[in-house]
Amino acid sequence: MCASESIRILSTYYYYYESLVGKLLLVSDGANLNGIGLPHGKMKRKHELSWVNDIQPFKKPIAQLEAYFRGERKSFDVAVSLSGTAFQTSVWKTLKKIPYGKTWSYREVAGYIGRPRASRAVGSANGLNPIPIIIPCHRVILSNGNDGNYGGGKRLKKRLIKRNQDSPQEVERRFKAYEKDKQHWKDYDYILSLIHISEPT
Repeated sequence: MCASESIRILSTYYYYYESLVGKLLLVSDGANLNGIGLPHGKMKRKHELSWVNDIQPFKKPIAQLEAYFRGERKSFDVAVSLSGTAFQTSVWKTLKKIPYGKTWSYREVAGYIGRPRASRAVGSANGLNPIPIIIPCHRVILSNGNDGNYGGGKRLKKRLIKRNQDSPQEVERRFKAYEKDKQHWKDYDYILSLIHISEPT
């Protein structure tokens, strides 16, 4: 391995991707996607000064996210690297098994991993998911049917759930509106107003 290849592998890369749900911070080690920072809430993240700004490691994730937001893709096959406890990683891997357009309760996730009494711990692990959207933690809701909390904000969670349940025609209509007027779509409140979601009380 040459020196330049060694430096690249040891570096952390980032890129800010203007998506249909706002600006996403993508983070990679050069081979695997390590994280996604959402536009708002506890999952909002900023890059560190030592990181390298480079779109190259993110071409495949961005292409798949674009297809996902267009309604042309229902799952992802990008390489990811998860750093967490054995319990956390088991929860995160289970989230990818929740079918597109469906939701599971925290209790159902706990039951799936063989820990039926660990609903609260599942909620904690869900909130620490480092790669939201691609690992769909937004599809986990409360047993009573309420959406529950979300690290990107309750409005965004509701929007992501609704988008997964929309018809292909509705998804395409929204994406065309986004393509037509991207400047307005950078306004978070404008984005959410298009699907008539108000701030929860």
